[in-house]
Amino acid sequence: MIGFFKRYVVHNFALKVMSLLLATALWFMISRDDQPAEVAVRSPIVFQHMPPSLEISAESIPEAQIRVKGPERIIRGLRANDVQAEIDLAGAGAQERTFDLSSQQVRHPRELTVVQVVPAQLHLAFDTRLSRTVPVNPRITGNNTFPSGVEIVQKECDPPMVTISGPRRHVERIEEATTDPIDVTGTFGKAVFNTNVYVSDPLVQVEQAGSIRVSILVQKIGTATPH
Repeated sequence: MIGFFKRYVVHNFALKVMSLLLATALWFMISRDDQPAEVAVRSPIVFQHMPPSLEISAESIPEAQIRVKGPERIIRGLRANDVQAEIDLAGAGAQERTFDLSSQQVRHPRELTVVQVVPAQLHLAFDTRLSRTVPVNPRITGNNTFPSGVEIVQKECDPPMVTISGPRRHVERIEEATTDPIDVTGTFGKAVFNTNVYVSDPLVQVEQAGSIRVSILVQKIGTATPH
């Protein structure tokens, strides 16, 4: 019995104790990582199967706050796009519609469970997509500093028209596009400015937006315009 004890217990005792401690520490680490944890994740709402002829007629769409729970090791390793709320827009028309946001609409790692989604519903308005051309109106500043009798006698934009697109009701309200401010302080004669163009409605975009050339002619009133 003593020989057995010496051979299998006392022999390399320090090494066996260290192995036991390491195994215990490893067990605690694994056990801790498998403990349930919970976290709230902010996620953009992903729209799937959007009909090409439709536009969402809303200036802002709220993010979803999704509470999920699962093993702590999975929670700690979550990346930004691992949890997403998804809404299927197949069959949507030009009208208002309310969508449910439940766990069934959330894509997430299979080890996790969705506890709550906020908001629980999302109300959206849709409109048909419209494109049309509108004139460009240069926004001039500094002309109030001209001496008496000196005025802008000619202003031209190249191109003179731009195409805008967006939800129909928003596009129909746009009469013209506007350039960034063009400061003509101290200008006399002909001057050319390169600037950008925009529309005030955030739901309407300028297609193929690029630099706009604005030609300004400043003269004294009554001076013949050169050809």
